[in-house]
Amino acid sequence: MSETDSQNNFSKLVKYQNLISVTFSTLVLLLYFSFIIIVGFKPELFSPMVFNETIPIGIVFGISIIIFSIFLTILYVIISNFFLDSLRKKLKQ
Repeated sequence: MSETDSQNNFSKLVKYQNLISVTFSTLVLLLYFSFIIIVGFKPELFSPMVFNETIPIGIVFGISIIIFSIFLTILYVIISNFFLDSLRKKLKQ
C-alpha cells in the first residue's frame, strides 16, 4: 500500500469516526437536555398517566432515553466492527 493510500484511508477513518460519534452524541444530548428542560420549566407535560393510570409519561420518556442510548451504543459497535475495522485493517497492511 502506498503512502498516499494510507493517508487517504487514515483521513477517511478519522472522518467517519468523528461523524458517527458526534452525530450519536448530539442525538443523545438533545434528547436528554430536552427532557431536563421540560422537567424544569413545564413539568405538567410529564404528569399525564399511561398504562391504566399507573405510570406517569415522564417515567416512560426517561426510560426511553436510556433505551435509545443503549440502542445507539449497539449501533456504534456494529458500525465499528463491520465498517471502521475494515479501514483499520487496510491501514495495518
